[in-house]
Amino acid sequence: MKTLKYLVLTSTFLFFSSIVATTLFAESDEHNKPEHWSYEGECGPEHWGDLIHKNCKCKLGDMQSPIGISTTQKAKLDSINFHYYATPLKIINNGHTMQINYGCGSSISIGNKRYELIQFHFHCPSEHKIHGKSYDMEAHLVHKGAHGELAVIAVFMEEGKENDFIKTLWSNFPKEQGKEYAHTDLKINANQILPKNTAAYYTYHGSLTTPPCSEIVNWFVLKTPIQVSKAELEKFASIFKSQFKYQKQNWKNLPPFLRGMQDQFNLSTAESLRKVIKIGLRRFFITVVARRALPLLHCQLNLP
Repeated sequence: MKTLKYLVLTSTFLFFSSIVATTLFAESDEHNKPEHWSYEGECGPEHWGDLIHKNCKCKLGDMQSPIGISTTQKAKLDSINFHYYATPLKIINNGHTMQINYGCGSSISIGNKRYELIQFHFHCPSEHKIHGKSYDMEAHLVHKGAHGELAVIAVFMEEGKENDFIKTLWSNFPKEQGKEYAHTDLKINANQILPKNTAAYYTYHGSLTTPPCSEIVNWFVLKTPIQVSKAELEKFASIFKSQFKYQKQNWKNLPPFLRGMQDQFNLSTAESLRKVIKIGLRRFFITVVARRALPLLHCQLNLP
């Protein structure tokens, strides 16, 4: 009996020692990993969660954005009340997109919650899809609540007539990356990027679409797009050639190791099922068991 107890204690000690050693190794290796991320290559979306620990949600999160919205549920939604005011243009090319930092005092209110507008930026093509449809571009108006939670208004942009507001922003593209350019003599109003119909929207709880992929975002995806000219689309695309994070379908009934495999369902039903089961089992044993267990523990415990 003593021998059995000794073996159990020894096995337990060795097990936790291996976890500690693995964690310490990961922490020491953290300093050697690049923090820079991109939309392609070794620092692309599929690798964001491995770049540094604070990006672990990019790999292990279960409420990641963007998604492909295909199945919806009708509900009585609160109106989005916009309280946007004019502010001097502050624009920055952060290397990934064109971002406009907004002055204090503008906000939205939804129900009894208020969120202050802090910035808006653009993605090309759109990050979200609606019933399989992708738009030419997508604007994100990022708002922050009193307790740090975010509310992002997504506005689709499609080719059409010239957009005077976009033309103004594009004509002030910064030539230098990473530096904010303030135009005190030029005021803008974010109301100008909104469609006429802001009452119809989709909403879900998700994440930032860029590292660290924090799952603190209340998404409000407006159904009505705005128009921009072909020249305006081409100018943005010529500077930011690739801005795409893999979209997840909102198939909430799928277990985590099967999510993100919606492309397999373009095949016949029988072939799809066989392929999904085969890939799912392989992902389960390789990704979940062998690679996911310790990082998931590390991420959920919020270790440094």
